[in-house]
Amino acid sequence: MSAPIAEVAVIGGSGFYSFLPDATEHAVTTPYGDPSAPIAVGEVAGRSVAFLPRHGRHHDHPPHGIPYRANAWALRSLGVRQVLAPCAVGGLRDTVAPGDLVVPDQLVDRTHRRVGSFVESGAVHLPFADPYCPGVSAALAGADPDVRAGGTMVVVEGPRFSTRAESRHYADQGWDLINMTGAPEAALAREMGQCYASLALVTDMDAGAESGEGVGQEEVFALFRANLERLTLLLGAAIEGLPGPDGCACGSWWDGVDLTYEVPNR
Repeated sequence: MSAPIAEVAVIGGSGFYSFLPDATEHAVTTPYGDPSAPIAVGEVAGRSVAFLPRHGRHHDHPPHGIPYRANAWALRSLGVRQVLAPCAVGGLRDTVAPGDLVVPDQLVDRTHRRVGSFVESGAVHLPFADPYCPGVSAALAGADPDVRAGGTMVVVEGPRFSTRAESRHYADQGWDLINMTGAPEAALAREMGQCYASLALVTDMDAGAESGEGVGQEEVFALFRANLERLTLLLGAAIEGLPGPDGCACGSWWDGVDLTYEVPNR
């Protein structure tokens, strides 16, 4: 294993295109194509941190077109073993409201056009009952008293927003949040042996959650932009409080499993 260039990564969501003030860029080539953008590496709280804008520097990639496998592989190739993943979400129930920050503990995947695994042959079945790393989740939830811990996020294909009937259906299942990018990102990180957790910023109440015109793109982007400083400070505090990845099941689930894909820096 080569010496890591970065230990921790932040994957920025809609409107979150930069994070590190003094950074060195790394253009990474992967077996799955190019990642969303060159990866910036700098220092936060004494730790080497990589930053990758999920949608690209200028929101080049729609949610269904993000190179998820290239992103996960590229970060692992730099040595990243812990991933903090802020994202914009809609609220589905009155358990949340616009402006809330939530660290979900469950995920429902309703996407259908994306390549969701590095496994292309053989019998490699990922344990995924608990999709988010408990250590990284605890660091995010503990970084600010206003962050809410727990909740279920359903991930839809996009790029369109939900109909009212769809959003009411999701709410009726007891799901709290709706998003377009959390899958397959979380599962791919686990397949790379990375500790991954999401930090969800509620930007709106989804179409069926309240009366009115429904959610629009500008509404989502504007609220996310207004919270960038808050997110940046919170992520810095979470990185400072991160436990080490050694001993976490996120990086050891493959013990005794014959992987049929490459994991760089394993």
